[in-house]
Amino acid sequence: MTDYTKIDFTELAGLSDDEVVTHSYVREVPLSDGRVLALVTLDNGRDHTRPNTLGPKSLLEYADTLDRLAEQAKAGDIDAVAVTGKPFILAAGADLSKVAEIPSHEIALRMGQLGHHALGKLHTMGVPTFAFINGLALGGGLEIGLHADYRTVDASTPAVALPEVFLGLIPGWGGATLLPNLIGIENALKVVIENPLKQNRTLKGKDVLELGIADRMFASAAFLEDSIRWADDVVAGRVKVKRPNEPGKVERMVKWDAAIGIATKMLKRRIGEVQKSPYVALELLKGAKSNDREAGFAAEDEALADLIVGDQLQASIYAFNLVQKRAKKPAGAPDKALAKRITKVGVIGAGLMASQFALLFVRRLQVPVVITDLDQARVDKGLAYIRDEIGTLEQKGRISSDEANRLRALVTGTTDKADFADCDWVIEAVFEELGIKQDVFAEIEQHVSPEAVLATNTSSLSVEQIGAKLANPERLVGFHFFNPVAVMPLIEVVNAPKTDEATLSTAMVIAAKLRKNAVITRDTPGFVVNRVLAKVLGETMHAVDEGTPFEVVDEAVKPFGLPMGPFELLELVGLKVGAHVLDTHHAAFPERFFASDNLHRLAEHGKLLERDGKGNVTGYDKGAVKIVAGGTNPMTAEEIRTRLEDGLADEMHRMLEDDVVHAPEDIDLCMILGAGWPFQMGGATPYLDRVGASERAFGDTFHHPPVAGVGA
Repeated sequence: MTDYTKIDFTELAGLSDDEVVTHSYVREVPLSDGRVLALVTLDNGRDHTRPNTLGPKSLLEYADTLDRLAEQAKAGDIDAVAVTGKPFILAAGADLSKVAEIPSHEIALRMGQLGHHALGKLHTMGVPTFAFINGLALGGGLEIGLHADYRTVDASTPAVALPEVFLGLIPGWGGATLLPNLIGIENALKVVIENPLKQNRTLKGKDVLELGIADRMFASAAFLEDSIRWADDVVAGRVKVKRPNEPGKVERMVKWDAAIGIATKMLKRRIGEVQKSPYVALELLKGAKSNDREAGFAAEDEALADLIVGDQLQASIYAFNLVQKRAKKPAGAPDKALAKRITKVGVIGAGLMASQFALLFVRRLQVPVVITDLDQARVDKGLAYIRDEIGTLEQKGRISSDEANRLRALVTGTTDKADFADCDWVIEAVFEELGIKQDVFAEIEQHVSPEAVLATNTSSLSVEQIGAKLANPERLVGFHFFNPVAVMPLIEVVNAPKTDEATLSTAMVIAAKLRKNAVITRDTPGFVVNRVLAKVLGETMHAVDEGTPFEVVDEAVKPFGLPMGPFELLELVGLKVGAHVLDTHHAAFPERFFASDNLHRLAEHGKLLERDGKGNVTGYDKGAVKIVAGGTNPMTAEEIRTRLEDGLADEMHRMLEDDVVHAPEDIDLCMILGAGWPFQMGGATPYLDRVGASERAFGDTFHHPPVAGVGA
């Protein structure tokens, strides 16, 4: 087994000359009966905008600190050790920019070993050890706590997670080995794999307690004092800690392997097999059933090193930087000071999409929201949905009963458009037909002030044409959400030719208040996401129309690593909607986009895929297969993939030439946030560079130098 004490970590530390060091400060805290607790506080000396991170120098200082405390414990000078962080932050894990710069497998191996060497010392102190999770704890931050004997958590902790799989890595400092042995394999699968793949979902303080990661939860006001008092009771033997989720013999003998098998099948269905890190994490979680700590940590070291020097991490870092940096400073955004104040929101429509809008606006803006539709029955149905959803949030503990009552009171419904008179922001969610949207806005303009902002949720129609009947078209902006509204993080803000700066600024500020990432696009068919998806769907339907079996087309797109195949996507958006999108793009760009009569026939048929009782795709509907039969020029998967790659490269290049968005990074950001393009693929444009499609399509590359990653 690896003896971490005999490894020289000097070279690793030498790579981090500019590291912002997270220091380990110690103070002694008196407990009852003369006992002493040594409290280690992690603090990088920066304000809350720069969380503690764990680079090589930080880890080595932490290890030295724990070594000194171990000597004190051995001498009987201290009776317990606890670790906590600076206000509201324990640690946000390793500095990813430094991890991505590691030059070799040998150095990458040292990175994992150093984490185990430093963090593991909390387990071998010779006295009881505690982690007081006082706030943000991500990756290595949470793993610090997993090495302790006991853990408390602040009730207001905003985010605890092991997000590594999302970034093309694995929890490699003990997380993959320790967590399943603490909270059981099914809970560990949720934290290590399921949550990261669900838009990097995190845990709140209550979740941390319920899963059994923490043994106790205390309110923020006296969190540290209460944690120390509880630790005193544990050390004194006045409190016995029970962990109901800790796996027993039955779980290890029966449930463990079964849970791994189910998770493996689920992953293959949901993400295919292109992404490496989820499957590597699965193997480590599987091994945690029988591995001791040393064997588990050694397996983590090797797995982490392989992923660090592999192609998917570099691609992930590019994608991560887009989401963390570019998304927070949108290209082309006007001065925020120009934004208009929004005191009331109007939603035209009361169907599912409109009701989701209303719920999101009332939750995030905390202002009155009024919805309308053609008749009172539809309005009442929309209001009932919104109130039920508020009730669900209350039941789950996401909002208090007082807030739930306040939100319900803020939402009203009407069939009288005059009730929109005092709205500052009106958004429509009506049928995707130009004439209907034009008439809706022309009518509502009669009732609202000339300063009120009008927003359309169109997915592919011209925003300028939608505003053709408006007296004040400068206050109209595209505000394209993605479904489901509450989950998808992207809004395409469409800057039409007549949209003024104040309207555009208001839209960008509103998007931020809704906690969405906004990308400004020109007013062009499909904007970004739907234009790219129309290219994918058009090419794949063209291949089917030519006689290619559905299964061959699915095989062709697998290397893209998309969350679902093109035909599953078609069923998700709706076959009629898909046909409409293809028709719209074919009408705009007839030489580059295919329309499909077969898709219209499939839409009339109403079914494309066969599914089992759980909704999983099992094959293709026989009627659908019969509808598309008759093509005489089938393609191979390789031919389809090349056509698609070259077509996408050409289309994205044209989008940039036409200034639909300002840079390739904006296209990638839209595809990652709006279409689920995997982080590990590193965005669409780098992928197209790596497979040679950019050179073939327009004789150049999107990026100079190229971004490393899958498909090189």
